[in-house]
Amino acid sequence: MHTALDVTQLIGNTPLLHLRQVSEQTGCTILGKAEFLNPGGSVKDRTALGIIRAAEQAGELQPGGRIVEGTAGNTGIGLTLVANALGYKSTVVMPITQSKEKIDSLELLGADLHLVPATSYDDSRHYVHTAERLANKMAGKEEHGAIWARQFDNPANMAIHEETTGREIWEQTDGKVDGFICSVGTGGTLAGVSAALKGNNKDVAIGIADPLGASLYSHFSKGELERSEGNSIIEGVGINHVTDNLAQAQVDHAYAISDHDALPYIYDLLQHEGLCLGGSSALNIAGAVKLAEELGPGHTIVTILCDYGTRYQSKLFNPVFLENKGLPVPPWLQI
Repeated sequence: MHTALDVTQLIGNTPLLHLRQVSEQTGCTILGKAEFLNPGGSVKDRTALGIIRAAEQAGELQPGGRIVEGTAGNTGIGLTLVANALGYKSTVVMPITQSKEKIDSLELLGADLHLVPATSYDDSRHYVHTAERLANKMAGKEEHGAIWARQFDNPANMAIHEETTGREIWEQTDGKVDGFICSVGTGGTLAGVSAALKGNNKDVAIGIADPLGASLYSHFSKGELERSEGNSIIEGVGINHVTDNLAQAQVDHAYAISDHDALPYIYDLLQHEGLCLGGSSALNIAGAVKLAEELGPGHTIVTILCDYGTRYQSKLFNPVFLENKGLPVPPWLQI
């Protein structure tokens, strides 16, 4: 009998799921890493565990200490769950524009939640900079100290994805993976998986799926950080600066993808394959289709199914919200 000793042992080792419709559409085998099955409901559980374990090993995080992080939500949820399980406290700084469901989840889990205005990264009020200031302030006041998780630039983020996510993909495909693609929130997943896969086979094609309004498509296709035209309602991805994690990513293909093109993939998945996923999964699947079309039929492409759609129900699955944004509304959602 195998028994997990605590919730951290439930993180990772997620299955690869065959995505039938897009595989048939492209003539490729498109597989999604089912990261929504992690205990916190997202791929960010891995990042949270990697950061906490690295801080413990470095002697930075003391028993009973506090972990402070700026996040669009999922890393905060993962950090809070792991902190609860291991005897730490968590403080989460998040833009107030994030989904009501993520705000509710963090409050339910007992995080010390600070909501701040949504601003650009070069604004001192940005949630990342606010979290850093808060961590420095708390470090001197908390009985057991406090650390700033700094997921965007912490090498432990990339490392955990190289050691676990990337290794799992290689083993689960028996090394027969031709391409991997995902969108970027911090760059940790893309950098870590690209290192793991290219470390085994330098010819594995690595792609990035970037939402409109972000700058990474321009960075990887032109070598310049130019913000693309348009915008996106997809949370947790789409940035306009190169993080320390992203700087390590080995990227061969870059695609700029509109919400209008991406969102139908998750609506079809729900209606025809029984999967309710969030917006970043839509972006990732759209990117996988583009990479498959570029590589040609017969290839195996892997992407990340980041989190459940229920975390964004008030936006992604709200016909009034979608219509107001000029986005497609699936027939079964129409009023």
